[in-house]
Amino acid sequence: MTPFSFYRDPQLLPLHDKVLAGERLDFADGLTLYQTHDLLGVGHLANLVRERLHGNRAYYIYNQHLNYSNVCVNGCRFCAFGKEQGDPLAYEMTLDQVFGKIRERLNEPISEIHIVGGLHPTLPFDYYLDMLRGIKAIRPEVHLQAFTAVEIAHLADIAGLSVADTLAALKKAGLGSMPGGGAEVFSPRIRHMLCQKKLSPEGWLTVCQTAHRLGLKSNATMLYGHVETTEERVDHLLRLREAQDETGGFVTFIPLAFHPQNTDLPQLSETTGFDDLKNLAVARLLLDNFPHIKAFWIMIGLKMAQLSLSFGADDIDGTVMEERITHMAGAQTAQGLTRAQLLHLIREAGREPVERDTLYNVIAA
Repeated sequence: MTPFSFYRDPQLLPLHDKVLAGERLDFADGLTLYQTHDLLGVGHLANLVRERLHGNRAYYIYNQHLNYSNVCVNGCRFCAFGKEQGDPLAYEMTLDQVFGKIRERLNEPISEIHIVGGLHPTLPFDYYLDMLRGIKAIRPEVHLQAFTAVEIAHLADIAGLSVADTLAALKKAGLGSMPGGGAEVFSPRIRHMLCQKKLSPEGWLTVCQTAHRLGLKSNATMLYGHVETTEERVDHLLRLREAQDETGGFVTFIPLAFHPQNTDLPQLSETTGFDDLKNLAVARLLLDNFPHIKAFWIMIGLKMAQLSLSFGADDIDGTVMEERITHMAGAQTAQGLTRAQLLHLIREAGREPVERDTLYNVIAA
């Protein structure tokens, strides 16, 4: 079968040749991928890369999400989770409540606890250190993926420490890696419009690269489907790729679909399946130095997560359980899945399920 059989848009043919040759795509290529209406052609290209890297495998993890507080000083317009202190919907967990959440699931074979929250103005640095120590005391075998780069910068301010010293203290207390949230879109225009108080793109990248140099891995994200342009999406991805060239510590990229309900942008529409698949596929093609692309089923739904496994994604996250951030923005997906459900979803999509830990060591196939 010739390449012409796969593509309705002839502009994709030069990209086909580049992908087959393993050549790096550039900014103009990224624009072509985003602007074409040939979704199946873009998906085919992404799947070539996905199967080159991972064959027929699709990864999942048995994990638990913990959102310790939604009190946040940033006030980002796209966020339904963060609340000001004193808001009727604001909450913060005591350490006993946090540890209670961990003990509730001691009978389950959880390999990762994923911890994120808002930028709380008054919780002391010791709260976070004691949280990590306490969880490790209860579940010493578990990997703690905790605190976005935005949270780390906030904790450094609270502690009066450098980012490097803050990360070193957290690592000593049990931090295993960092999630990828808070990157949003690196465009200065977007930051000015939607999240003026948030850590700058340069600050976000600096925190992540500092973590990488200390031996901590991290993920990366991009929030899409609000007011960003295709040019801003491509720029974001290429800046991530450049940072990865330098420090090599990013493990997974996760495109995050914007959910407008209960945000300051309720007039915007939810993302379409076309956009969800396009962002996953373009990410797989541009981020040639990222080992993994994850379709976060919580945000795009189970059916789209299944489809994504043929559009560049090799991972659909995991059991999750009690996710709050996306659900406060109106997500209608389940709060969590069982291992049996994940296995069924992956097999139904024609892929081979592989249970992994946070750093993609295989637990069971």
